[in-house]
Amino acid sequence: MDVSVVLQFATITRGLSLLLQAVLNAAIPDHEADAFSPPRIEEPLYLDSVVEWLLGGLSHWDAEHFLFIAERGYLYEHNFAFFPLLPVILRGLAETLLWPLSSWLTVRGRLLLAVALGNSALFLLSVVALYALSRIVLQDRRLALLSSLLYCLTPANVFMTAGYSESLFAALTFGGLFLLEKGFTFRACLALGIATAARSNGLVNIGFLLYLPSLHALSQIRVYRTTTKGYSKVFHYTWVIIRLLFTSLLGTAIIALPFCAFQYYGYRNFCTPSTSLERIPPALLSLAERKGYRVPDENGPPPLWCMRPLPLLYSHIQDVYWDVGFLRYFQLKQIPNFLLALPMATLGIIAAYAYYQANPDMCLRLGLWEAGANKRLDKPTPGFFNPRVFVYIVHSTALLVFGTLCMHVQVLTRFLASSSPVPFWISAHLLLLNEPLLHRRKTSTPNVQLHTNKSSKNGCKHTPHNPIIALLPHWRTCSPTTQCILGYFISYWMLGLALHCNFLPWT
Repeated sequence: MDVSVVLQFATITRGLSLLLQAVLNAAIPDHEADAFSPPRIEEPLYLDSVVEWLLGGLSHWDAEHFLFIAERGYLYEHNFAFFPLLPVILRGLAETLLWPLSSWLTVRGRLLLAVALGNSALFLLSVVALYALSRIVLQDRRLALLSSLLYCLTPANVFMTAGYSESLFAALTFGGLFLLEKGFTFRACLALGIATAARSNGLVNIGFLLYLPSLHALSQIRVYRTTTKGYSKVFHYTWVIIRLLFTSLLGTAIIALPFCAFQYYGYRNFCTPSTSLERIPPALLSLAERKGYRVPDENGPPPLWCMRPLPLLYSHIQDVYWDVGFLRYFQLKQIPNFLLALPMATLGIIAAYAYYQANPDMCLRLGLWEAGANKRLDKPTPGFFNPRVFVYIVHSTALLVFGTLCMHVQVLTRFLASSSPVPFWISAHLLLLNEPLLHRRKTSTPNVQLHTNKSSKNGCKHTPHNPIIALLPHWRTCSPTTQCILGYFISYWMLGLALHCNFLPWT
């Protein structure tokens, strides 16, 4: 029942997002931004103008890089900031499912359709994965449902809809973490490894692989300590440690492999190129010369980053093209961007602070064991403060600190919203804690006390299944906490579509 409610709400929000981006893109003139805009080489076909008018808002800003890579491959050096999994999926959809439209749509047109269809499907997968992960970690059906419904209104909505890799990464990350929580370690490593082929911060998920199996190993050791003796105990201890080391090393290699392979591909492309400038379309070569984009040239000198002890193309691009580095964004002119990121940062800080206040001793023990002899980590207290949430708080806090100090801070909203369930868990927790209209029942979904005189024949008031939808008509009577949280989610949901889809600055 809960999954169907979540899927229904997610489907509605995806449809509204696609509709609103088309309307807003048509109603608001595009801003002339200094963004990547490669020339169109293919002659447009019959339906290209229609698709561009309906879905053109999905191709702006960084989405243009993904579409260009899907169409032309990795031609320019700074294209390597965008990982290959999403372009591969988009091109695959364009050449298979959408191939019957090739007589009416160019590759570009089919890629735009692939963005709309692919990211909508991936978002539905991500919300199901988030609900499943929330159920197993939080051990609270009400909190899991409300968290998943809030995710459908994510402040990073436009990036989940447009030609970005956020929906793909969220689906793989939440799905991989669910598998890891269920004990399917190898399958989890595969999912998290594939996620690293979508976004570089997939490498951070190695922390989950190191922590959760370690937690399981400690639990096994506690069992063996009381059930085995002598050489049998030593054998079991040794076996648990060897298996943990093997799992950690193999899993780390699987998760890191896509990143390493992609960096090697970039190194081969630019440090030992086999392409000459004559093989590059003149229009694209002209753009490179005009904008200063580097292209591979077997007759030219290699770039300086190739001479470094660790020649990582990704680090070079972030440094040179995007000026990403420690405290580089701490400038007076960036104050508006810090304000844009403030709500998401506030949720992250509240989550970490509240969790520590509720579990100070456990946090100091890194959540690896309980103080009391009768407390068990495998039977945690349901809710946001249970011990299983600890590693997710650490992960969210690490992303928050890194994003604030070392990245373009406005990216923090989509960075956290697509990588961590914590912003949605803490938001749902605060709603259930502070909203009088939401009440708890032991065996039911969160419902809303609708103040109405209408009753059913048996005298019971009607209680909707979707508490978010039920709260909105009672906005004025909602608590300030509810107004702040829902106001933030819905306003960013809408503003992102209006601004991003018209080349105006957004998160």
